[in-house]
Amino acid sequence: MKNKGFDKGTIDEYKKKIFASGKNFILDGEDENSEEYAHFFFIGTHEGEEVIFDGVLYTLRLQHESELFDVAEQRALQQFPHYEKLTYEGDENEDLKKLKSQEEQIGLYLAEVMVELNEEDSIKVSEHVELDIDHEFGIGLDAGLNIEAVTAEIIQRFIDDFNADKLSLDDTLYSFQLETDD
Repeated sequence: MKNKGFDKGTIDEYKKKIFASGKNFILDGEDENSEEYAHFFFIGTHEGEEVIFDGVLYTLRLQHESELFDVAEQRALQQFPHYEKLTYEGDENEDLKKLKSQEEQIGLYLAEVMVELNEEDSIKVSEHVELDIDHEFGIGLDAGLNIEAVTAEIIQRFIDDFNADKLSLDDTLYSFQLETDD
């Protein structure tokens, strides 16, 4: 089946939704958008044809923290051969259930590795935009920017610059301090 993000009828539907929003994009209401992450759709062109872009934009701080966790998780897999991703279950009062002993040990190990990696300043990230032409809907766009927060204004400016081929990315490598609960 053809990718619906390239379909003229689907593009027209999205244009109407986008126009009604008063912005140049619409948020994906099914995703958990936050101050540091947004999932949205916008219209652009690819190889001279209109297409829907299925985009995510996030802060470099969020990407840095995610990469710290990914590396820590890889180390946990080596340290604990039977490790599975930790899932936290809530009880009927929405309190987290007490972790099993090994889960607690793995959680502490993950935290220690993340702190160690952070202190060593071994994880660095830079601004980037990656396109996924084989995306299941339209063209996937994944972007990380050195911004404090993802706002509607930043998304709009990003899309304007992207569509005008005027996007300027900073290739400086950044690292961030982990936010801790005191």
